[in-house]
Amino acid sequence: MAMALRWYSTVVESTDHKKLARWWAEALGWEAIFETDEESVLVPPWALELSEKLDFHQVPPGMVFVPVEHEKSGKNRLHWDFAPHTSDDRDAEIARLVELGATVIDVGQPADATWTVLADPDGNEFCVLSSREQ
Repeated sequence: MAMALRWYSTVVESTDHKKLARWWAEALGWEAIFETDEESVLVPPWALELSEKLDFHQVPPGMVFVPVEHEKSGKNRLHWDFAPHTSDDRDAEIARLVELGATVIDVGQPADATWTVLADPDGNEFCVLSSREQ
């Protein structure tokens, strides 16, 4: 097998990295496993128990939030896509995210898009896709 890299984490810069990490932990139902003045680390709760059983390359990525002095400017060139399961209420999930502090935004998506674009409290774009089985 060819050597491959493990997607270890996604790093997000923020002027208040602890607050934004707590927001994402609530939004995703993830756990903060480390928090200092230099970084806050989130992982899926099931990843902690599975990481000991999985091969290194199969362990899912986490999210790392780090402090910066500057505010976000411009549209992200990279964003997350999240999908609800078909048994979930997609509209209720979007409403929950908005209640937590997300904003529904327009980045030029078509009017009949099957996804909804939102921004987290720091303005980082992400999408809630149509519901799916897999």
